[in-house]
Amino acid sequence: METQLERLRDLLAPYPWAYTLTVLAGLIVLAWLANFITKRVLLRGLKKALQRTPLGGAEHDHDVRLQVIPRLANVVPALVISAGVSVVPDLPPQLVTVVKALCQVFVVVTIALAVSKALDSINRVYERRPDAHNKPIKGYFQVVKIIMFVLVGISVVATLIGAEFLHIITGLGAMTAVLMLIFQDTILSLVASVQISNDGRVRMGDWIEMPGQNADGDVIDIALHTVTVRNFDRTVTTVPTKKLVSDSFKNWRQMSEGGGRRIKRSLLLDQRSVRFLEPDEIAEFRHFTVLDDYLDRKASELQAWNANLAERGAEPINHRRVTNLGTFRAYIEHYLRNHPGINQELTLLVRQLQPTEMGISLEIYCFTADTRWVVYEGIQADIFDHLLAILPEFDLKVFQGCSDAPVDVNLRRVEAGDDGGGRPRPLRAPPPVPAPDAG
Repeated sequence: METQLERLRDLLAPYPWAYTLTVLAGLIVLAWLANFITKRVLLRGLKKALQRTPLGGAEHDHDVRLQVIPRLANVVPALVISAGVSVVPDLPPQLVTVVKALCQVFVVVTIALAVSKALDSINRVYERRPDAHNKPIKGYFQVVKIIMFVLVGISVVATLIGAEFLHIITGLGAMTAVLMLIFQDTILSLVASVQISNDGRVRMGDWIEMPGQNADGDVIDIALHTVTVRNFDRTVTTVPTKKLVSDSFKNWRQMSEGGGRRIKRSLLLDQRSVRFLEPDEIAEFRHFTVLDDYLDRKASELQAWNANLAERGAEPINHRRVTNLGTFRAYIEHYLRNHPGINQELTLLVRQLQPTEMGISLEIYCFTADTRWVVYEGIQADIFDHLLAILPEFDLKVFQGCSDAPVDVNLRRVEAGDDGGGRPRPLRAPPPVPAPDAG
């Protein structure tokens, strides 16, 4: 090689600059050729190796071939230029030093970028596992990247200024307090990410609700610094990871996994529509098959109670009687007990809340058997549609504010001969007044 260079120098002795340019061009061609051969060899060799690993899928093999391997292949021409630049004649020593330093920096940065892309590919392969959403590792990879690029940055600075890498690392000890201040968010996010991963408080796909951060939707990404939530209005909210440890939030995962979603809604009933039922009305209610057990049990209970009062000579006003509201409560409970959309293994009750100026609040508390939002809303709407439609059968009225609809006024009076049932008789219209005689 040296003999050939000597002959080339003697041949171009009349043109000293031509010899320098020729050697420099040869060095560049050699670097390009090394890059070309390396890519061909690496692409073919690693493609066969990837087919035997989890990275062998079409998608991941494509990513590795386009992002990782070309970056590693670019290291070879940089090494060729770094080794051959000193052979080029008549170059200033300072220029040779700068070129070698730049080649070294290029090699270090290229390897770091290739490792970063390789970590991304590994994370994508890991996310293909069924249980990957329970233990996300994206945050750990981000920590590795941060540490790696910090070290790369220190190495680049040391190379460009001609200092020792260890000397700069030692000098950074005096800057620990400054670095802690600069990277405090990263450190807090790292601790939060590790805690979230260990206790599983947030996983991919969870529905979380965090009003303080305007987040109400599904978790679509868990990273080192942020957790991305896709809200139900299709907007996206990024929540700092540390907020999920320091602040409170609601996770609906247990509801989804528990097989029941709660219905807790009330009917507001007009208190003036509550009354006792007459025997003939009770007989009519036996047409409701779901009320048979309730009416039989209630009849036995009231008969025993009232018989005891009669033995003591108590007035009939002290007797207990069946009410339309109590019968309606029993109807709702039995209706829900036989509803296919209600989870019968979870709590189910119908209760009265404290009466207010808006009437009596009759609350339905139960759980649907299907936790999907659309299905849940459909079941809930069907139940209350039915209850509102059947309410007049029990002679009950819903309390609501006045509207612009025509007001229907019914005048009633209680006559002295009332049978004590509490049902007022309608006030009969007076007889028509005859017209005065025309004569």
